[in-house]
Amino acid sequence: MRAALITGGASGIGAAAARRFAARGMRVVLVDRDEERGVAVAAEVDGRFVAADVGSLAGNERAVRAAVEEFGRVDVVLLNAGVPGRCGLADFTEESYRDTMRTNVDGVVYGLHACLPQLRGQGGGSVVVTASLAGLTGSPDLFYATSKYALVGLVRSAAPHLAADGVRINALCPGLVGTPIIAGFRPALEKAGLRIADPAEAAAAVETIAAGGGTGGAWVVQAGRPASLVPVPEIPLAG
Repeated sequence: MRAALITGGASGIGAAAARRFAARGMRVVLVDRDEERGVAVAAEVDGRFVAADVGSLAGNERAVRAAVEEFGRVDVVLLNAGVPGRCGLADFTEESYRDTMRTNVDGVVYGLHACLPQLRGQGGGSVVVTASLAGLTGSPDLFYATSKYALVGLVRSAAPHLAADGVRINALCPGLVGTPIIAGFRPALEKAGLRIADPAEAAAAVETIAAGGGTGGAWVVQAGRPASLVPVPEIPLAG
């Protein structure tokens, strides 16, 4: 029996990935702060819900323990929880900045740290990190983009360190997706003629990435287009 652990699983891409994995016969553990929605999605996919804050290392470790206790292994880890930027340069506060980084960056670092002993011990697995197109191109949401650039760098840098243990890690870099993150300004985006992908499109890309053989990649997903791997620029070091 194969199993997946998904953070930010109560809605958006996480919930869509849970439904897709469950439809393929995988067992699923969902992690989220939104207990009401998380319990509902877990019941829908016959999975398990763990209420946890990914910005806490202990919360991530508890989620991994729950997955192993329930299903005996974890084959796919989708580190997906994220929030929009809580401030910019003009309205900067330390608290708002840290709130963004705590979820978007710390949540992935802690999630990776928590799942690695299990993945190494069972001989490998696939980690997919939800970054963003904003982590490759930039965004008006300054610190959201900053956090997502960090995740792309983490994935590309961690991949060679994990390869010997059979652990693959890749970044999902969606463009605009109909998730709660864009709910507040979705009408303005649609009025501007921008296409918004369904979370199911991103979930299909997650499945493709998790099933593939590559590591260290950044995969772009946009509405109506297949997922595409972004080449890593070759920049020679000065000698």
